[in-house]
Amino acid sequence: MIKVKHQIDWKVFIRLVVAIALPIAFQNFLSTTASMVDTIMIGSQGELAVAAVGICSQISSLFFSCYFGFAGGALLFFSQYWGAQNEEGINRTFGMSLLYMLAVSLLFGCVAITCPNFLLGIYTDKTDIIKLAVPYIRIVGFAYPLQVLAVLVSFLMRSTERVKIPLVSSAVALVVNFVLNFILIYGRFGMPKMGPAGAAVGTLVSGIVNLIILLVFLLKDHSTIQLKLSQMFHWKNGFAGMYLKKCFPIILNELFYGIGQMLINIVIGHQSSSAIAAMAAFRVLEGFVFAFFGGLADASTVVVGKEVGSGHHMKGYQYVKGFSILCPAITFIIVLTCLLLNRPLLGLFGLGAEAMFYGKYMLLIYLAAGTIRTCNYIMNSCFRAGGESVFGTVLEISCLFLISVPATWIAGMVLHLPFLVVFSFVYTDEIIRLIFELWYTRTGKWIKPVTEEGRRTVEAFRQELHAKQHKAIS
Repeated sequence: MIKVKHQIDWKVFIRLVVAIALPIAFQNFLSTTASMVDTIMIGSQGELAVAAVGICSQISSLFFSCYFGFAGGALLFFSQYWGAQNEEGINRTFGMSLLYMLAVSLLFGCVAITCPNFLLGIYTDKTDIIKLAVPYIRIVGFAYPLQVLAVLVSFLMRSTERVKIPLVSSAVALVVNFVLNFILIYGRFGMPKMGPAGAAVGTLVSGIVNLIILLVFLLKDHSTIQLKLSQMFHWKNGFAGMYLKKCFPIILNELFYGIGQMLINIVIGHQSSSAIAAMAAFRVLEGFVFAFFGGLADASTVVVGKEVGSGHHMKGYQYVKGFSILCPAITFIIVLTCLLLNRPLLGLFGLGAEAMFYGKYMLLIYLAAGTIRTCNYIMNSCFRAGGESVFGTVLEISCLFLISVPATWIAGMVLHLPFLVVFSFVYTDEIIRLIFELWYTRTGKWIKPVTEEGRRTVEAFRQELHAKQHKAIS
């Protein structure tokens, strides 16, 4: 049996983080920032406008949850096939993921464009907020198909360790979004003052720019992995069944998580206008945090998946432990910084005194909850990278619907408790998940390769890990 070092080589790990994880994290941060710019720049239009864009962002979050299961599954296959240098497998994965993701985006886009009042009415009963939100969500509906294609291309490039181009495209898109928002929201340079609708136009155009840059560089690069139509839609040897088997739990995870968050957002949408505006501002700040650690989670998927796919399971196992320490620490520092700077940050949104008060204490609650959530998210992402997509799904959805959703619903809709008390119940499931995910990470049972190279060495890894843990106990 090949002996493998059981401790993390922190120098190697940090170099890996700097080379792969940080560019992905910053790219994810910029992508999310582009979508959050709308809420920030609309702040001068008042709390109602902020609340309207915030409600639309919640609809976009549900859309994200519905398609991201396929994107997460694609990342699993991309990273493991990249580790095994299987170009045909990457092409098949791209084609199948594209088919499903486009179907979801067209469905959401059609509903957003043709039935915006119905969609918005699910989230809030405030007619003044709905009136402002309708033009925004209609325009953003056209951007949904562009978004899924950009995400899939970006994931392909990340998985094949081409991390700079998605970073550049996101930076350019952010600048375009900011400039167009400035012109169209406020009516500069002779353009009409469009308010929230202007922010939506900025989102749509920046999405087009982002996708064009990604596609140009992807199609020009012939040195890594080339997309081939002959392979993209030629599924053989039971590939479709294996793909859906791995993706289905992730799809259910993201879908039910989105539904759970929708129910929580419905509770929030029935609070006061100040509470809704504070929640919209908080979601922006949370989005910044989530974007960065979500990017690190995507990076961990690439790194761990590559090692598992190539059969280096112990190295992948140790990397999970490293990411599970590093990412929560980074999250704690970021949220603490936001808390210390809460007044200038929340002041960007044009909030009133009551909403500012809410925002400050929401950040305080999230200082603990967000750190724990990061650890859970990283471990679940690594489970998926290793080929195990069932355990994390069952655990997350069970805790969400048995703990967080009913607790938040009862507090807000039945007992009508103060808003901050209601908000404190949103993350109550995270501590329970943390206990079980730490245990499951240690077992190594989540390593289930989809490549032949990975399958050949997985039994030796399990025997070695068991022997090491047995020795530590005795």
